[in-house]
Amino acid sequence: MSSTEDEQLADLKDWWTRNGKPLVTGGLLALVIVFGWQAFHKYQSNQSQGASILYQQLLETTLTPDGKPDAARVADLAGKLNSEFGGSAYAQYGSLFVAKVAVDSGKLDDAATELKAITAKPANPALGEIARQRLAQVLAAQNKVEDALKLLEGDADKSFLATREELKGDLLVQLGRTDEANTAYQKAKAALSDEAAVGGLQIKLDDLAKGDA
Repeated sequence: MSSTEDEQLADLKDWWTRNGKPLVTGGLLALVIVFGWQAFHKYQSNQSQGASILYQQLLETTLTPDGKPDAARVADLAGKLNSEFGGSAYAQYGSLFVAKVAVDSGKLDDAATELKAITAKPANPALGEIARQRLAQVLAAQNKVEDALKLLEGDADKSFLATREELKGDLLVQLGRTDEANTAYQKAKAALSDEAAVGGLQIKLDDLAKGDA
């Protein structure tokens, strides 16, 4: 090897010492970011697909043609959703189905447990409100009407206002507080769109007006 080649090799080694590692580190970091992001999205996609499949099975198991779901199968599928996708909207919708089956079976305590878990940390506001209203109904069925009313205090999203106020009216009727019930029913009616069916709600208002409630 000539002295010129020796000098070139020495220069290359010197350059690599100064610049090689940062280039490799930066390149690896870029690759980690790119492939990590792709892997994360693939993971999310796989997670979502897996949860969707379980949820579809849960739907088919719960909403049977004869209206008699296999409670054990429903609990098993919902349990898998919670263990594999806990905290997700899919898992919490699964819990709503478990609560429904529990109510239909007269197991109100079990239903309340499922619904309380959702209201404590809902995956999204809509799920939280649905669980809150259903929990209020369960508490009312347990003769805990005052507790049910407390759940419905505060503001509700506009899309859920009518059902919340109607439910409040029902609870107030149970307590014999008909004036407050009438106010709640009126709020529910006002929150409905012009196209919405108000027949059942109007019947409740008419009953209160006649003193039949």
